[in-house]
Amino acid sequence: MHDHRKLGRELELFHSDPLVGAGLPIWLPAGAAARHAVEEYIREEERLAGYQHVYSPPLAKQEMYARSGHLAKFGEDMFPPMADDHAAGDGSALMLRPSLCPHHAMVFGARGRSYRELPLRVAELGGMYRAERSGVLGGLSRVRAISLNDAHVFCSVDQVGSEVAAMLAMIGRAHAALGFAADGYRLSLRGEQFLGEAAVWDAAEGMLREALVEAEVDFAEAPGEAAFYGPKIDIQIRDAQGRELSLATIQVDFAQPERFNLAYVDSDGVKRRPVMVHRSIIGSLERLFAHLIEVHQGAFPAWYAPVQLAVVPIGEAQHDAAWALADRAMRDGLRVEVLSEGSLGLRVREAAQRKIPYAAVIGAREAAAGQVALRLRDGRSLDAMPAPDALALIQSVVAAHAISLLPA
Repeated sequence: MHDHRKLGRELELFHSDPLVGAGLPIWLPAGAAARHAVEEYIREEERLAGYQHVYSPPLAKQEMYARSGHLAKFGEDMFPPMADDHAAGDGSALMLRPSLCPHHAMVFGARGRSYRELPLRVAELGGMYRAERSGVLGGLSRVRAISLNDAHVFCSVDQVGSEVAAMLAMIGRAHAALGFAADGYRLSLRGEQFLGEAAVWDAAEGMLREALVEAEVDFAEAPGEAAFYGPKIDIQIRDAQGRELSLATIQVDFAQPERFNLAYVDSDGVKRRPVMVHRSIIGSLERLFAHLIEVHQGAFPAWYAPVQLAVVPIGEAQHDAAWALADRAMRDGLRVEVLSEGSLGLRVREAAQRKIPYAAVIGAREAAAGQVALRLRDGRSLDAMPAPDALALIQSVVAAHAISLLPA
């Protein structure tokens, strides 16, 4: 398995520059195209699962992070306050956020809530920032500016189990579509210090355990490893160096609703605290792509490959046909390039080196018949076929978020 930093340079997916700073990678056009495809996929999956998407600012008053507990817990890993007297308009300092959850608590608290609205699912693909020490930074796996696929579900205690089961199912679908499987699941249970009542913790831990059992995944229990605010499930992966990292996570939180005085009116007219379930399906885009680059050695599945189709005219006489095919492919929603410079062998090798899933070769016979000869990245060649059929084949694979290059 190749290190993602080397492949990232070779395939021009991302770039790091000392003038920008350590841990602050720049996504180049190829990497940005792949990332955008994954972002679109996960947003649609969330929409279909009943999540409502929001935007929130990547900074807030220092006071907010003091109330949420992040300042006490992550203070050493947060960037220092912006102490300018005018920063917040009232003399308060602003800070870059280390997490999105306080902002999402504000979404729930924006107005009164009824039990009929629960579970309320709030999602965002937003930025957060950690002042990581320079010695631990590397490529995309450990960065200071993080793009997190985050969501928070506000629900009653008895809804936690079904919500967690749905989250685990979504994690399984997303990881399968992206082309990898988790290396392990870990259930972190409470220690001596915890917020709330032991009976409520017992119920929440039981729901998480039952959801993992029903999902038929192997998991290890870790007593005492839960955060003080609630039990959690971590979905683990291993990188090229063999290090174990958390990618996706599900966390039950009793603290944030208490700290921000969140409440809903129950069916009996009594105000009650919601439970806040933190959930990330694919984790941060940076850590995710560090893993995906290594898993696929840069040869991404067609649906999120930076360029999905290379059109290769054999000679100058086929350039018009090549550009016409590329224009149609682009209008059909495919990411396409025409490779017309250099010898035919050089262009075919370029498509292979860039790990483009499909190459449509057009010679005099194909151009005259309105056909293309489709070559697959894995070395297979298909018989010449009408150009619309070739595009339809690629579109069917992309639409299915398939791992294979040919329809099932």
